[in-house]
Amino acid sequence: MPIQSHSAPFPRTGASKVPAVTVVFWIIKIAATTLGETAGDAVSMTMNLGYAVGTLIFFIFFLVMVAAQVRAKAFHPFLYWAVIVGTTTVGTTMADFADRSMGIGYVGGSLMLFAMLMGVLGLWYYSLGSVSVNHITSHKAEIFYWMTILFSNTLGTALGDFLADESGLGYEGGALVFGAALMLIAALYYFARISHVALFWAAFILTRPLGATLGDMLTKPHDHGGLNLSRISSSAAIAVFMIACILLASRKPRTHPQSH
Repeated sequence: MPIQSHSAPFPRTGASKVPAVTVVFWIIKIAATTLGETAGDAVSMTMNLGYAVGTLIFFIFFLVMVAAQVRAKAFHPFLYWAVIVGTTTVGTTMADFADRSMGIGYVGGSLMLFAMLMGVLGLWYYSLGSVSVNHITSHKAEIFYWMTILFSNTLGTALGDFLADESGLGYEGGALVFGAALMLIAALYYFARISHVALFWAAFILTRPLGATLGDMLTKPHDHGGLNLSRISSSAAIAVFMIACILLASRKPRTHPQSH
């Protein structure tokens, strides 16, 4: 669903380097979050590198990709989505490290990440007067944008694992809950006068636990409620699907909806 702000247009300082928020955007985002779960687990579990090493690997990948994204002069779809995948993979290993290695649990981790996310959004709004994704036209806004995405995807991982593992709903139940929440946000977008910026970030956070539960449903053992598919082959298949969607989206003009 496209998301736009009800606020007045924000002065632009350059060309936006983020994609238009369309249905295809959300499809790719859910695929990216699912890939983050399967790839993160493949490195930390299948390759037996552990959560700390996995987090370090993916955090370095994220830093390299986000530096290239910020330095880029124009929008490059594959670079943009590589950064998104970087945030979802590092989010997976960071959330698992907090829960299983640090022992603070998914609830404690979720509360901590939510506070950090709200702090970043608050600083962003205080500094630039808007947190709308239609206004990512300066380096400062872009850095806030990626910090927010990193924390939102990590928070989403913790929420997804909590609902699937600790609430008793399982992966299918968790996916249904988060899918229903996203449908509610879509209904609010079309039928209620609620800030579209707030709805965007709510949807952005919720697509992560949806992807986390879908990824776990694909790769976890049968006795844990999963399909027991290979994490590596699942990751490869999702990556191919993402590439096809990006190529499809890149064939269409990329225009941002005007804020109002």
